[in-house]
Amino acid sequence: MAMYVEKGGADVAITDQQLQEMVFAAIEKSGKTVKRMLLLPPDHTRLNSCAGRITDIIYSKYAQSCHIDIMPALGTHSAMNEAQLEMMFGKNIPKSAFKVHDWRNDVVTLGKASSDFIKELSGGNLDYEVNVQVNKIVFDNYDLIVSIGQVVPHEVVGMANYTKNIMVGIGGSDMINKSHFLGAVSNLEKIMGHADSPVRRLFNYGVDTYLSDLPIIYMQTVMARDDASGKMAMRGFFAGTGADPFMKAAELSVETNLELLDKPLKKVIVYLDPEEFKSTWLGNKSVYRTRMAIADDGDLIVLAPGLQEFGEDPEIDRLIRKYGYKGTPNTLKMVAENEDLRNNLGAAAHLIHGSSEGRFTITYCPGKKVTAEEIRSVGFEYGDLDEMMKKYDFANLKDGVNIVNGEEIFYISNPALGLWALKSAFVCK
Repeated sequence: MAMYVEKGGADVAITDQQLQEMVFAAIEKSGKTVKRMLLLPPDHTRLNSCAGRITDIIYSKYAQSCHIDIMPALGTHSAMNEAQLEMMFGKNIPKSAFKVHDWRNDVVTLGKASSDFIKELSGGNLDYEVNVQVNKIVFDNYDLIVSIGQVVPHEVVGMANYTKNIMVGIGGSDMINKSHFLGAVSNLEKIMGHADSPVRRLFNYGVDTYLSDLPIIYMQTVMARDDASGKMAMRGFFAGTGADPFMKAAELSVETNLELLDKPLKKVIVYLDPEEFKSTWLGNKSVYRTRMAIADDGDLIVLAPGLQEFGEDPEIDRLIRKYGYKGTPNTLKMVAENEDLRNNLGAAAHLIHGSSEGRFTITYCPGKKVTAEEIRSVGFEYGDLDEMMKKYDFANLKDGVNIVNGEEIFYISNPALGLWALKSAFVCK
């Protein structure tokens, strides 16, 4: 393990020029003679990660001297269309450079994580093997593989990125499904915001055991909204091999992306940018990232103008519509009784994560592409978007506490940027 470049702090704002210099330095310090390079950035659903800009920086500098392929780490997400590619990566990179990850068909199985290991990780709650799978492209004789992404609190693994970008982003169905279910049974409240978790140990095992010979370097960002400008600022950039860049980034993310509150929130309003959030599969970050802060019998209102589906994947969309977000006991019962859900444990985990367990009310306010009947059928309350947008005009709200018509509300402009929790409920470790 080696740290090639590191810069970060809660008050740091890395400029584009500084970012370019650090990206180039990291590649040079890898010591590789690079004729073929593979870039693994996230897709447009991680627009604020600055990974798109980093990808553009690398391509612009090195494409003349070496062959570069780019595979967005889609996981289970839909393939990006041309407009999404340009929104994320700009217009300078030819579309022919982009490769699409197919999580069901384009992976190879490298080995297994044993049932004994999964039993240990799950505290005895699970008893299954997990196939360690990855897209076959990584074995296509690349001199350098650059995994790019943002470290931020995450509901499945604790902190996003690092080995998750490999094991899920370009991973296969068995690893994705079973790792997500492992996270669900391990209790997301105990996982979110922590660099170490049962799921992280599974991902690290897969990469360390089966991919250690690959020339992978990690470029990890930490992003936060600047209070003065309201724009995103890069608080940290860490690059190198192994866990060091991730651990440094995770430490900074805890400092910059967690908002620890003194008292429970009675009413939370979350806005989902229509360019980023088109499904509840992604939009339920509004649930995951706020659940540790919302009071019993509280209200979560989700303004979702871009909502057009439940799952990013057609089969997962069908399963969400069939079973809904109806709590852990019901979901576990449905897994036991139904083969289709048992074969898609990642969807089952998502159903658990997306439920308030009856503790607080979740009201979704979609645009015209999802009906009130559809919203209610999956276990949410329905709210009229136009009425809610008039009542809670996000253009005039600031992140945090606002008083609207004499009512105190807590507004979040993008749930993907952080984690909100009570100080009494969140224990740093």
